[in-house]
Amino acid sequence: MMAQDHRSSLVRPDWDHYFMEIATVVARRGNCSRRQVAAVIVKDQRIISTGYNGTPRGVPNCCEGGCARCASDVPSGSDLGECICSHAEENAITQAAYHGIALRGATLYSTLSPCLICAKMIINAGITEVVYEKEYEFNEQTRSLLHQAGVRYRKL
Repeated sequence: MMAQDHRSSLVRPDWDHYFMEIATVVARRGNCSRRQVAAVIVKDQRIISTGYNGTPRGVPNCCEGGCARCASDVPSGSDLGECICSHAEENAITQAAYHGIALRGATLYSTLSPCLICAKMIINAGITEVVYEKEYEFNEQTRSLLHQAGVRYRKL
């Protein structure tokens, strides 16, 4: 009796879902007490940088009281200028810079859509596509800016 070949029933995620699932795991490292977000930057189907939201290097974690704004009871989306946490996209881009990794032509996978500031960083880093899972304040100005700069974006 021959052993049954189970390879034909193997279900593998496509590349988009594979990288987004990794981003979901990376988000669990986020130390912001309000929301956990992650970004994974990929080139030639290889991960070249990851980032999650939280306080800057060497500063106490948000969840340890590092960010007074996040520890307060201000409503979501208000007093953002007082928040010292870096966004996941920002951290993924600056991690790459810190280690001397070029991002030109890369794709950024994020658990949330980028804000305007992160969109500007994405454009200037040379990232050519953004794939996001959920929308968070992805306004027309941000969409327009990405479009004008030739950065493709799509919700997974």
